[in-house]
Amino acid sequence: MPPTAFASVKLPSALVEQARHAAQPMRRSVAGQIEYWATLGQIVEHTGLSVQEARTAIEQYEAATAPASVDALTARLLAAQARGSLAERVREVVQDRA
Repeated sequence: MPPTAFASVKLPSALVEQARHAAQPMRRSVAGQIEYWATLGQIVEHTGLSVQEARTAIEQYEAATAPASVDALTARLLAAQARGSLAERVREVVQDRA
């Protein structure tokens, strides 16, 4: 896979601080959080969702998929590994990106 090209942009410091605050519980970098937000924005634009519909969908998704703790995440990963579904899912993701 070729290396990703990067570009610098200037962003308002308030936005960067919001991203820093939002990134911590999700274990993302500040840049990763801003990329996440940008991806959500692209999805909203392309699907024609309203802001409220997008917020509701995101809240429902995060509530359904976010583990309550690191211990819960570890338990989910170990269970998926034991079932063999973890390796299967990783292969699917890698094949989709190829």
